[in-house]
Order: sequence, then structure tokens, then C-alpha cells
Amino acid sequence: MELLSFMYSGKLTTTQPTLVLDIMMAADKFEVLSCMRHCSQLLRSLPMTTESALLYLDHPCSISMAAEVQHVTDAAKEYLANKFKDLATFPVGLMNMPLAGIEAIFSSTGLHVESEDSIYSFLLDWAREQYPESEERHKIWGSRLLPLVRFSHMTWGKLQQVLASTNNDVDHEQTTKRIADMLLHKAFPAHKQDLAEDAATCWQVPERAYTYKPLKVVEFDQPCQQVTVFLDLTREEWLNFYLAPNCEWDEKRESYHFGLRFALDRDPEYPLSLTLDCEVAARKRSSVEFVSIVKDEVIFTGGMQGCSDILGIPWPTFIADDDIFINGVLHLRANFRVVAGQPGLQA
Repeated sequence: MELLSFMYSGKLTTTQPTLVLDIMMAADKFEVLSCMRHCSQLLRSLPMTTESALLYLDHPCSISMAAEVQHVTDAAKEYLANKFKDLATFPVGLMNMPLAGIEAIFSSTGLHVESEDSIYSFLLDWAREQYPESEERHKIWGSRLLPLVRFSHMTWGKLQQVLASTNNDVDHEQTTKRIADMLLHKAFPAHKQDLAEDAATCWQVPERAYTYKPLKVVEFDQPCQQVTVFLDLTREEWLNFYLAPNCEWDEKRESYHFGLRFALDRDPEYPLSLTLDCEVAARKRSSVEFVSIVKDEVIFTGGMQGCSDILGIPWPTFIADDDIFINGVLHLRANFRVVAGQPGLQA
């Protein structure tokens, strides 16, 4: 009756999501495109809830109505991703979330988590809880959950733990293959492998909003012990350090400046005194290359070391510099070379 009424009046008398969805299905069956569009717009205009979002994601559709339903499901995914973007706030509630909701939430780049390691651990616990039967769990893990994990941003320690695991809760062969593919992609860039475009881009996923920023580290033993660390930070991430030690107040100049400090994780069996050659470089838009911004020899005896003003400019000038912030991201490279002492350094 609602469909027939709409065909004459162009209006619906209900705004209940379940009923509007049923009307949309009927409109699809009788090919009333204007009603399908109206239902889609109406559903997107209604206040979204977790229940309604899951309802939209779980609703079947035909090819003819796929475009209209896609607008609704996109809105539902965005709602869930925004509501549950802080994983630490909803760990228990998310354990009861159905699969469609889990996919919507963990596909989001804006998810706030400590690290990608936390994503893997949560999805593993969720799979055990929701799919107690091993065959079904293995199937869901390989086809639906593994693609949600951004292995290229996991820590090396966690990857080693996963690879060494003998737990049969999930399909270990599929997990290992996915990690191996990721490592192969990193070791041999796609243009050298002559891969298909979709295969080349499947690992090119952005970082999420991690609490602990991942570092890119290269260690050298010869000709001397040396560590090169790469760190990429957005302007917003630097602003989070406004009152932290690396945004430091200069009482004489009465202004904040960009400082950089570091500490070493050392073996207590080794002596404290180390002499390090330290160089910090930043990539600049104008040259595209890394340009040294500070180079010094530091005698390290423990605690935090560093410089309170490595650029020699006030903080507002630094944070507004589009030559050093490339598309909003500051790319830093830090080199630490041992000149004297036995460090037992850990990157």
C-alpha cells in the first residue's frame, strides 16, 4: 500500500527504518526507481543508531538497486567507524559486534589504536568468541578478517610472534602467506616484480591513528655500529606534543621551539658512558632530499639527551613551514653512530 501511495502522491507515511527498507525492496521488484531513490535519501536523513546501521549493512539488494543501497551502506559504515573509532573505549562492546560491523569499523583508517598489533590481537579474540567451530572460524578468518589487518604496519616483534605461533585457532597457512607476501612486496617493490596493479596496491595502505608511531629502522654493524631511524609525523601529531619535552619553552626568548630528545635502551652489563655522532635530517619540498638540520657529538650517560631548539626558529614558524611539512607530514631521519663505548644498542 505504501508503494502504491507513493506512486500517486510521491510521499511515504512512515519513517521507520525497517519499513522503509521493505518499501525499497518492493520498489526494486516493481522497478519504481523514483521510490527507491526517495527511500535511500530518507534513510540517510534519519538519525543513525548502531542497530539501524547494522540493519542497513545486512540488508540484501539486487543489482538494479545496488547504487541506491550503496549510499545507505556507506553512511552506515561511516557512522560505525566514527562511533567506535577508539578501540580502547569499546573492547567489550565490540566483542558482540556482528561481522558486518567489524568489517566496517576495522576497514577505517581513522581507528585510534595503540598499534596495528592491537588490531590483530583483537580480531583473533573476536574470531574465537564468535566462531567456536574451527572450520567456520578458519573460513571467516581467511576471507573476511585477514584483509582488515594492515600487516605492513605491524611491529617486527609481533610478526615474529605470529609466524612462530603453533596455535591452530585460525588458518596459520593463510596468515603466514599474507605476511610473506607483504615482506616480499617490501623487499622487492612492485615495479620490479611486474605485478598486476591490484596486487601492487593491496599493501599500499595508510597508517591508522596509532598511539605509538611506527619507526622505520635500519641497523648497521659494519664498519661501525650505527642506527638510522625514519619517522613521519603530521602537523596534528606534532601539536599533540605542545606541552611535551620536545616542544620546549625558552625563558630568555619567551617562545616555544622544536626540540628533539632521545634515550637508549641499553644492556645494564655495559658501561653507561657512550660517545655518539648524532645527525638529524628533514626532507624538504624544495630539494626533495633529506637536509641535515643538526649534527653533533654527544656523550651519553643515561636518561634523555637532545637539543631544545634544533631549527633555531620559533614553534609557530616551524609548524607553518610548508617546505619542511610536505603535504602536512614532517619526514625525519635520525642517524646515531657509536664513536666510543660498548652500547648494546636496541633500536
